[in-house]
Order: sequence, then structure tokens, then C-alpha cells
Amino acid sequence: MKNFKLIENRNIFLGFSIVMVSLSIILVGTLGLKQGIDLRGGTQWEVKFGNPAVTTDAVKNAIEKLTNDKEDSVRQTSDGSFIIRMKDLTEQQHADYKAALATLGDFQEQNFSSIGPTIGVELRNRSIKAIIAVLVGISFYIAYAFRKVSKPVSSWKYGFATLISLFHDVVIPTGFLAFLGWYKGIEIDTNFIVALLVVMGFSVHDTIVVFDRIRENLLTHRGKGITLAEIINISVRETFARSINTTLTLIIVLVALLIFGPSSLFYFILTILVGTVFGTYSSIFLASPILYLWGKNSAN
Repeated sequence: MKNFKLIENRNIFLGFSIVMVSLSIILVGTLGLKQGIDLRGGTQWEVKFGNPAVTTDAVKNAIEKLTNDKEDSVRQTSDGSFIIRMKDLTEQQHADYKAALATLGDFQEQNFSSIGPTIGVELRNRSIKAIIAVLVGISFYIAYAFRKVSKPVSSWKYGFATLISLFHDVVIPTGFLAFLGWYKGIEIDTNFIVALLVVMGFSVHDTIVVFDRIRENLLTHRGKGITLAEIINISVRETFARSINTTLTLIIVLVALLIFGPSSLFYFILTILVGTVFGTYSSIFLASPILYLWGKNSAN
């Protein structure tokens, strides 16, 4: 890392980020996001049969006798129970479905939750507003925090670079989930929104560390004829090991949870893992080059 020159190779790193963000936007735009019942409304029903020979196809066939709704889905968990997701049910429809499943044998209803479409839309809108509020709020806070000692780089440029970096960190996991929704039928729910917020919190923490070191070095080397590019390279080299070690510590925990954790949280943890990797990348290889491009004309 002693001779690593981030700014001189910025086009490679910026190009990679542009490709990944563009690909993610295309995936979301063409494939869409498969929304869970808590975002679109509907029913989630968890049942477990006494007969272990009951299969997912058998449960699907029993349900299809009452409806042909393409939104219905059946998934078997690691403990042998079945999670059934369908449109919002009335009490009579619930009773009809129970009778249909009873033809497969005795079963235990472990959980039944229903969310109306109006509540689902409200939750979705609030989730989108929450993400936007966090993106803008963090950016304004960083611009405010760097207001006094940011020269020769204006404080709002720190905030703007952070905003782009966080947008990068949110869009890529979203594109990944869009692909999984198309490929494996994975649905996004409020857990996905929480995962994005966790990713943003981790990423901005890493970005602030790098930016703060850049700010310190700008003050230390002011008037010494050192260019902004050299200062950013020095700052990244000084914080690189810390950023990587912190990320690896979190990745080890997340991988352990993926392997040994509950299956219901698998994609929640996977989203955080993907966001963490790209969040660390953006803090080092995206935010700093953006800051350079915006501040090179004002620094000597």
C-alpha cells in the first residue's frame, strides 16, 4: 500500500462503480422488485404437517384448487414447516383453505398474519421516504460537520460525495435483490429496508473516517506545495488497513450468520453482506475520487 495511487487510477474505480450502479438500475427497471406482503398487502401463513412426506407441490396443488392467483407462493423451511403467501383473506376464505390443507393430513397452524393493501402501500411509501430522508440527512450533517476546517475543499462537497457514495451502496443491493426476485422468487419486505439502513450506517462511518483524515492532512500540509491528489492518496493509505480490518470483522460475523443463522433471516443478512462489501469499496474507491474531482481546482 505504500505506493498505492488511488487518484491516478480513479477512472478504473469510478468506471467499475458506474457499471455496477447502471446494471443495478437496469435490473430494477426491467425485472422490478418482488414485494412481500408487508409492502403490498396480503397474508402469510405458516403451517406444519404431522406427516413429513407432505411436499411443497402437494401444498401448492391443494391451494390451487381454490385459486389460480400467480402471486401465491409456498416455501418449505429447514424445520419442515411451510410458509404460504397469498392475497388478503377473509375469515371464510381462511376456513376454506384450512379445509383444503386438511385433505393432506393433520397440520398445525403455527402463524397467520394478514395485512390489508392500504397498510401495505403506506408501509412501502414510508420506507421509501425513510431511505431518502437518511440519504439527505446524512449528507447535510457531514456538510455541516466539515463547515469550519474544510478549506480548500468546500464542506458541501464532502456532503455531496457522501450522498453519491450512499446512493451507490443502496442501489447495488437493490439490483441484487431484483435479480434474486426474478431468479428465485425472493420477495423484499421491511427487513430489506432495515438492511439498507444498516448498510448506510456502516458505509457512512467508514467514509467519515477517510474524509476526516483527508481534512487533517489538508490542514497539516497546507502551504507545502502538496497537491490534493497526493493528500488523498496519503489519507487513503493511512486508513486503508483500518477500513479493511473493520469490514473483515463484520463479514466474518455475517458469513457465520448466513451458515448457522435462521433461514428466515438469510436474505436479510445477505443484503447486509453485499451492501457492506460495496459500502467499504465506495468509502475508499468512490467517495475520495469524487471529492478530488470536485475539489482539485480549488486546492494547490
